[in-house]
Amino acid sequence: MSEKQTKHLLTVTRDDLLEDGSDLAFRKMLHNLLAFSARLEQIRSRFGAYIGLSGPQYTILITTRQLQGADGVGVGAVAEHLAHSAAFVTAETNKLAKLGILNKVPHPEDRRRVRLSVTDRGIALLASLAKVQAEINDQLFEPVDAGNFELLQALSADLRGSAERALLMADYLLPPDGGMS
Repeated sequence: MSEKQTKHLLTVTRDDLLEDGSDLAFRKMLHNLLAFSARLEQIRSRFGAYIGLSGPQYTILITTRQLQGADGVGVGAVAEHLAHSAAFVTAETNKLAKLGILNKVPHPEDRRRVRLSVTDRGIALLASLAKVQAEINDQLFEPVDAGNFELLQALSADLRGSAERALLMADYLLPPDGGMS
């Protein structure tokens, strides 16, 4: 396909995302976000490995700590917060419970459900990571200052919401077999 033929194959059509009718700046931004996401995953995996966990287990641990409150948190709430399936979170929390890092106790109103909370061992593991984690996070977000931190928080929340809606649209518009059959 020639450059002239591909010129009109835009990956976005909203004027706000085009520059002079081109999606090149959008595609560059998207690739930067993909690269940032890949590095976040790699760093998360290193945080987990530092305390003897996988990256997803580390993320479930810190999410549980963040959401548990005084009464613990349900598997469904952790799964929703992380955009994972409840089955995946259940499997990983079972492993974390066997390691003595998470407590799993029956929900007081529905014995089929459980409440998760971080054990003293889990808290100690996170404390052992905290100093190096702070150094790495400070470097990771070095370009963010007080002036743009609030904007970044709002944009990341908005992008998460629009990503959920875009995934539903992709499920509807794109056939599971890739449309190649």
